[in-house]
Amino acid sequence: MSTSPSQGGSTFGRAGVFLDRDGTLIFDKHYLADPAGVELIAGVPEALRRIQELGYKRFLFTNQSGIGRGIYTLNDTQRCNARMEELIALPAPLFTDICIAPEAPDQPQQYRKPSPRFILESIARHGLDPARSWMVGDNKADVEAGKNAGIRIAVVCTGKFTAEQWKAMGIPEASIFPDLLAFARYLDRTSTEATR
Repeated sequence: MSTSPSQGGSTFGRAGVFLDRDGTLIFDKHYLADPAGVELIAGVPEALRRIQELGYKRFLFTNQSGIGRGIYTLNDTQRCNARMEELIALPAPLFTDICIAPEAPDQPQQYRKPSPRFILESIARHGLDPARSWMVGDNKADVEAGKNAGIRIAVVCTGKFTAEQWKAMGIPEASIFPDLLAFARYLDRTSTEATR
């Protein structure tokens, strides 16, 4: 696990958005180790800017079993993250904290999703309100991590599953978004409605 410095205060209250990386922010490329292969999903920079403007703290929470399997190194992942942040091109720090879970499935699990450990530690460290915080991702492990931490869940259709597949798994339609930008627009809309 690695972390980056905290950002400033929140205008929306202490709430956080925990973001999966592969399939949510960038295209999922199997065992990505080369920064040259990092490709942003459309709308991600605007989505992250809107989320920040709403006052949510942003957290990156990514499983990287390729490290535990010996396919690539933690440094490779950090270089890919740095390239992603370069492409997003928003002011640093982009994330309040970053969790890179290096465990392979057959290794002792600490931070690997569906473990909620990083989310729970972040809630305690930053005084977040679980009822207003979100886990956003593209696969079942993201959903389970959010459920296990007791926070809200949103899924995007830019990675593992389509909207129809998510619905078949029992994910409520209101929690399914075409992409991260659609989720950010939902936050914007609902926060505006709440202040009327």
